[in-house]
Amino acid sequence: MQTRLADWIKDTPQGIEADSILRKCVHCGFCLATCPTYTLLGDELDSPRGRIYLMKEMLEGSPVTERTQLHLDRCLTCRACETTCPSGVEYGKLVDIGRELVEQKVPRKAGDRFKRWVLARTLPHRSLFGMALGLGRAFKPLLPASIGRKIPRLHEAGAMPAAKHARRMLVLAGCVQPSMAPSINTASARVLDRIGITLVEAPGAGCCGAVAHHLNYQHDALAFVKANIDAWWPEVEKGAEAIVITASGCGTMVTDYGHLLRDDAAYAAKAAKISSLAKDISEVVAAERTAITALVKDKAAGKVAFHSPCSLQHGLRIRGVVETILSDAGFTLTQVHDAHLCCGSAGTYSILQPELSKQLLRNKVRALEEGKPERIATANIGCLAHIQSGAHVPVRHWIELLDERMGAG
Repeated sequence: MQTRLADWIKDTPQGIEADSILRKCVHCGFCLATCPTYTLLGDELDSPRGRIYLMKEMLEGSPVTERTQLHLDRCLTCRACETTCPSGVEYGKLVDIGRELVEQKVPRKAGDRFKRWVLARTLPHRSLFGMALGLGRAFKPLLPASIGRKIPRLHEAGAMPAAKHARRMLVLAGCVQPSMAPSINTASARVLDRIGITLVEAPGAGCCGAVAHHLNYQHDALAFVKANIDAWWPEVEKGAEAIVITASGCGTMVTDYGHLLRDDAAYAAKAAKISSLAKDISEVVAAERTAITALVKDKAAGKVAFHSPCSLQHGLRIRGVVETILSDAGFTLTQVHDAHLCCGSAGTYSILQPELSKQLLRNKVRALEEGKPERIATANIGCLAHIQSGAHVPVRHWIELLDERMGAG
């Protein structure tokens, strides 16, 4: 794609990166078929190719309107288009740039600004979110059904094993997961403990920064990123093997720390190291496949439908790994049609774009339950809570199922 970026942007870091990404696009349209919003709406401006044109026009100096903002807001940032693209267009990075620039040029209505401000000030802060969720659980019977369905049942965390192994890995606690599903990290710790790995949380580490980043609170996002790096660095220097992420959405963000801070002299090298150490829990388990499979109690298990989050299969490019782990553990995996499509959670998307999110959820639940599974498994807390709000069978993180099969609970 030929570009002529406007003077106000062309020589800036954002302009240089955007120009490089735009020039890779060859207008082939392969991305249209894998885009969830284009599949639903049939409007090319709600496809990656259409949004690329809108961003190109803005960067070349054309007027930016609410129309541009609308179509960028509707994007789930699922990055399915990146998986399909034969030219390697980094659409996710481009749309981050586009949204940030549009935010500066198109004032949002007061109600929309307030909603985004509340989300940015609540979700990333563990104690505040935990308090709000606790109140929601307490008064759930009094809430409208549409809201009550979004409040997940608490699964008790269970015992956290003592730190006793020479091999040590850090684990990200995150922001919403400790309140919504504390059982995920403790299950991860128990699984790894059985094969001689200690999993520990670093005091001071919190939200990965993804929520603020995707709401265009860029300064806040970078503050979370730097706080995590500062919290993890002493443990990294002591030889921590990896930083284990149990929510694939957070994993996509942490692996991008090096890119986000590439121009920060104080943090660039540390951020790059942190990104290189970040591992989804599935990568750690897969690397220890023989030892873990040997500890599975028996080979008879039920039917499970696995939902691979967009952040796992498109963001981290991890495909087929969890499915193999679950099969090794004795589960029968059901076929899931259109498994590449988003469930509609996408961070805060289900709150900011509720109608599109509901359509995607209905389609996803139908596909997951078509094979009559006893349970649904996934790899991201946002997907877990979203799918559970519409599913008729229990939804758990896959590591919890593996923990059960290895003798816990």
